[in-house]
Amino acid sequence: MQTLNFDNQVIWFDESLISQDQAKHAFDAEYWQQQNKIIGSATGRGTTWFVELDTIQAALRHYRRGGLFGKLVEDSYLYFGDEKTRSYQEFELLKVLQTSGVNVPKPIAARVVKSGVTYKADLLSEKIPNAQDLVAILREKALPKEMYQKIGAEIRKMHEAQVNHTDLNIHNILVDDSNEVWIIDFDKCKNLNGGCWKKSNLSRLTRSFYKESEKKKLFLNHNFIELIMEGYNSD
Repeated sequence: MQTLNFDNQVIWFDESLISQDQAKHAFDAEYWQQQNKIIGSATGRGTTWFVELDTIQAALRHYRRGGLFGKLVEDSYLYFGDEKTRSYQEFELLKVLQTSGVNVPKPIAARVVKSGVTYKADLLSEKIPNAQDLVAILREKALPKEMYQKIGAEIRKMHEAQVNHTDLNIHNILVDDSNEVWIIDFDKCKNLNGGCWKKSNLSRLTRSFYKESEKKKLFLNHNFIELIMEGYNSD
């Protein structure tokens, strides 16, 4: 990992995935537009831009607050040091998960822009090619039981790495065209000791299946929870 410091900015980047010159401009969507590298976008809490790098497709995300407080303070956070910032922590956590063999996006670059006692943050990470989240898939078709088992197995790998995914839901689980399962969006997630939090991860995931099914019919297997747990508990 390399580090750049300039103009109240700190940028961490993987030099095997992005050049130093690109890293300096990586968090400016206009830069990628001028390079004709924008390949798409997605809207949610702000806009995520998808860009084409030399060897990898990437997703550019600006950190924004949610909820009522987010309407007052949209994207500023109190600064307590570089290693306490959300972008740095997610960047480092993705590296830990990769090393542990969990299918997660590769971390490419992270940025912090400091202003007095606050900061703003951005992350550039891999866009998983040819992948859809579970909501999009299950609105179109049912999954075979083996896929539910693979989902459980991937979550188990994440838990074996002692990572607590505080927003584990079916929008944050992807399946690609090779039927590989991926877990995304590790903002505010942490390495934790023990295991009492693991059950709450799985409960949150279960609730999200039912919540999304209430919004629009999903082609759910009737015993999907049992199948996920089979995969989770398999050796």
